[in-house]
Order: sequence, then structure tokens, then C-alpha cells
Amino acid sequence: MVELLAPAGNFISLRAVLENGADAVYFGLDNFNMRANAKNFSLNDLSEVSKISKEYGAKTYLGTNIILNERLANELNANLESIAASEIDGLILSDIGLIEDTVSHGLEAHISVQENVTNSYTLKTLKKLGAKRAILSRELSLKEITEITSKSPIETEIFIHGAICMAISGRCFLSYGLYGRSANCGDCLQPCRKNWTLTYEEGEDNVVNFSDVEDERFTITGSDDGSYRTNFFSPKDMCMIDYIPQLMESGVASFKIEGRSRSPDYGAMVTGVYREAIDNYNEDPLNFEVKAEWMDKLSSVFNRGFDTNFYFNTPFETSEDNQSKYIKKDIGQVVNYYSKVKAAELRIWDDLNLGDEIMIQGPTTGSITHTIDSMQIEGEAVSHVEKGSNVAIAVATKVRENDFVYKLVERDNDD
Repeated sequence: MVELLAPAGNFISLRAVLENGADAVYFGLDNFNMRANAKNFSLNDLSEVSKISKEYGAKTYLGTNIILNERLANELNANLESIAASEIDGLILSDIGLIEDTVSHGLEAHISVQENVTNSYTLKTLKKLGAKRAILSRELSLKEITEITSKSPIETEIFIHGAICMAISGRCFLSYGLYGRSANCGDCLQPCRKNWTLTYEEGEDNVVNFSDVEDERFTITGSDDGSYRTNFFSPKDMCMIDYIPQLMESGVASFKIEGRSRSPDYGAMVTGVYREAIDNYNEDPLNFEVKAEWMDKLSSVFNRGFDTNFYFNTPFETSEDNQSKYIKKDIGQVVNYYSKVKAAELRIWDDLNLGDEIMIQGPTTGSITHTIDSMQIEGEAVSHVEKGSNVAIAVATKVRENDFVYKLVERDNDD
């Protein structure tokens, strides 16, 4: 049975992906992971992460996938006893030098995509060192993944959804070169996502850079000052929802969703969609059908447009800004929840109407989306509430005091 592995950047995201069917979660500590700019967890949080995950029967993997200098390697090694005591399941390592120590503490050693594993010979060597799993390079095709996995003595894992880095398996020096902030140490400022300006020497008129894919080109926009703007460093996000059967037949042990820095609703939505797709395939592989609503849901949360990475050909399309259908507008907070009548009292600082779609998020609630179909003020049914009010809404899922409330407002992607 393939594992669905989801990201958790904080306790709200953790609960959100677990509620939506994640078989396992991965997360980071402040000092040792590739998302230093995410909120992350402290060493003292790990026991609680483990406890919550076990409630759902989910496994837990701690990302320690930065380039470790001597000081950081010593620090991580010294923390292995405490990490193991928290009862998480394993570590995601980018440094093979720590495999032996990791395993000796009773933890699984998973090898990060940063190791750029591209063949079965490497996997056989990793097996000898004690690794249980390796995340395969992002630059492999699905055909190559299937072949390598068939020869592998250890589990393999692949990314199936989320952001794609411009560099080989994420090993990039652009952020460091421009800002002195190293992507390889988890501190990437993502300059590749910015809108770059191109300038050309005198006499150079051809500004269209054709890719090796027939009839496709990079988008380069002319400016009044004679320069040209483009996002050619920034790939579209990966989305493999249309190819679940091919992925399932590859023999890979784990499907990974990228996104520890993204919002809890992103984790909830993406995890839920892939959970449904995987379950549908397992129930009836021969009659599996891709639902149009899956792509609609995936498009509703943050994305830069979608591509299939290297699975079928070389990616050629550059991304644009966020292409999600909605933006989240902070409009209020939960005051109380009344379980007997299944209603929540909200304090709002923006107008609210029947039919509005809202999102409620909290460390225990996770992330839920709800369309308002009933509102009351002091026992009287209302269809519109002005900002500054307290209002009761019917909501079947239990929410908690101080949970955040957002209104989903349709985005105009033509702006």
C-alpha cells in the first residue's frame, strides 16, 4: 500500500493534513531543515507531534536535509537521543555520514532528494549503510523511476505535487550569490520566483528564447525602457493528479506532497484530493477515473500553474504569480462553539453574508472550509452581518475558541 506523505509547517498544518488522510507527515526543526523560513517545530515539540500523529495512525519523519558543517553535524548527532525519545519514526537525511548514528538510535534513515539519487547502484550502497528509504531525484522520468524502483533493495519515494526548484534537486546558489542566504542551508529567499528583467547588447533584436519542446517558448514581455521581463527561472508547480494509475504501478513506496511553507488550507486541500484519488484507485483499479473536481480543488489553493515536472518530458513552461482561484481574507475569530446545537459564535471585523465561503483554522481544528447556510444574532435569523458584530453560524465540524476565520474571496487572475 503506497504511503501518502504530507507536509506540516506548524501544528495547524499538522492537524489539517492528518484530518484529510495523510498516512505520514514530515516537518522540520529550526536549525536542520530546508525550510528555515517556515515556523517549524522546536525539539520540545516533537513528542506532541508524535502523539498527535499516532492518534491518526500516521508515521512521522523529521527533515534534517541541509548541508551540515562540522558544528551542525555535531549538534544534530548530539540531539539524536532526544529526537528518538520523542518517538518519531525517522529522519530525512541529506548527509549519508549520519545514517549509522540515526539507525543506532532506533530511527529510520530516509535519504533526502538533496542527495540526487538517480540509479539503483546508489540505492544498493545506501542499503549497506543502513538506509530504509531514498527520495529519488526530481530529474528522473516516470519510466526511469519504475525501472530503478524495480531493482531497489530499499523503499523509494517521489514528489507528486507542489513547487519545483530551478536547480537540480534543489541544490541552488542563486539566493546565496545575491543575498548571502543559502538555499542549501534552508534559508532560500527564492529570487528565482521574481520577475526578472533582461537587457540585450546593441543589435540583438531576437528576444524570444525557444525551448526544445516543439511550438513552445518562454514568455518574455517588452517594457517601455527597452528591457524585457520574464519569469524564466521559475517553473510551474508539479501536479500529478491525472496520472495516479501510472504512479501507483511504479512500485514506489511513498508519494510526497511539497509545501511545508504553505498554508494549512493548502495542505488540507491537496492531501484530501490525493487521498481520495489513491483510495479510488485501490478500490477499483480497472475502472479508475480522474474527477474534474480534483483539478478544480487543487487550483483553488496557492499554485503557480501546473506541469508534470520531468515525469514525461523536460519541463518547459515558466510560472506566473499565484494562480489560485481564491484569496483568504482575515475576517474574524471563533469566540465559542456550542456542541449541542453545532453552532459557532464568531467575532467578525468584516461583513458576512449567507452563501459566503469561509475557512476556519486552528492548532486542534486544523483547516476546514464551510459555506454559511445559517446565521443568527441574538436568536434571530439574519442573512447579512456587518463588521464589528458577534454572530452565530451553524457548522457541523467542531471548532475551537480563538480559531482564525477567513473569508474566501474570488481572485481576478486577469489583473
